[in-house]
Amino acid sequence: MMPPRPGGPPQRPDSRQIARRRLLALGALLIVLGGLGWLAVAAIGGSDENGGSAKELSTVASTLVLRTVTRTTPTGTVETVIAVPKPFHIVFPEGFTRRQMADRVDAVSKIAQRKRRGKVNLSRADYLAATRTPRVPTCFKGKVLTMEGFLFPATYEFFPQTLPAQFVRDQLSAFCENWDQVNLAYARSKNLTPYDVLIIASMIEKEVIAPEERALVAAVIYNRLHDGMPLGIDATIRYAFDVPPTESLKNSQLESLNPYNTRKVDGLTPTPIANPGLASMQAAAHPAKVDYLFFVRKPDKVHHFFTASEQEFINYKIAHGYG
Repeated sequence: MMPPRPGGPPQRPDSRQIARRRLLALGALLIVLGGLGWLAVAAIGGSDENGGSAKELSTVASTLVLRTVTRTTPTGTVETVIAVPKPFHIVFPEGFTRRQMADRVDAVSKIAQRKRRGKVNLSRADYLAATRTPRVPTCFKGKVLTMEGFLFPATYEFFPQTLPAQFVRDQLSAFCENWDQVNLAYARSKNLTPYDVLIIASMIEKEVIAPEERALVAAVIYNRLHDGMPLGIDATIRYAFDVPPTESLKNSQLESLNPYNTRKVDGLTPTPIANPGLASMQAAAHPAKVDYLFFVRKPDKVHHFFTASEQEFINYKIAHGYG
C-alpha cells in the first residue's frame, strides 16, 4: 500500500485560471498562425460554465486586427497573416493648418491613451516639433519655407508606439501620391512655380465651400496676378493673425503691411496658409477659363458672386449689406 502523498491532493486550477490559459494559447496561435489562429478556438475550448473564456476572447478580438506581411525569400514571396493591435485613426479635414493638425493629434492621442491605458508616443508638442523644420518631399522640386501645405489632409492610422517622425513621413508620402496626379503644364505657362501652385491651392481650400467654385476662385487669383492687382483674400490675413472665421478682422489687421495681408501686399503669400486636398491642388493648376476679378460670399454663406466688373462687385455688396 502506497503511503499518502504529503500536502494533500493537488488542486485543480479554477475556471479563471483555465480561461486565462486558453486566452494565452489563443493569443500565441493568432500571432504564429495569423488568420488560422481563429480556428484554434475549438481546439482550445469554448468557455467555462460561466462563459468567462468567451468574454475574454471577445475582448482579444475587439483589440486585434489581422494584417498581411509580405517578405521576399530566395524561393519567392511569402505572405504571412499576423494579428496586431487595432490601430487608432486621426482624421484631418482638407484645409487644416499645421497647428490645427497638432491639436487634433493631441485630442486623439489622449483618447488612445485612455483606451489602451498606456503611453502613446504622439502628442501635440512632439507633432509640432516633428513638423517645425521644413523638409522637401521627394516628389517636390524647389526650396520650401515651412511644412505648411505638405501635411496632406486624410485619415491616418497610428499605434501607441508610432513615433511623430514616422507619422509625418506617412503624411508626406500621401502628399506625393496626390501631388503626382497634378499636371503643372498650364501653371508653368503662366510662369508659376510648383510652390506657387501649392500656395494658390491653400487659398482655394480656405475660401471655397461649394466644390464647383474651386476653379472659379483659382481663375480670380490667376487673373489678378496677371493684372498686378492685390489678391484681397481675407483668409490669408486670418492665417497671419490666427483669427478664426467666427471673428471679425480688426482694422489694424486689415491695414497692416504683414506679408500675408493680400489686401495691401501684391502677389502670393510667402507660404501656403493651409494644407489643401487634391481637388484644390487640381483647381490651382487648372483654373476656369473666365475673366472674373472679384468675388464675394453670398447670403447663404456657401456660394460666391463672381464678376469681372468692379462696379457690379460694389453694387452687389451694397445690395446685400456688406458696405
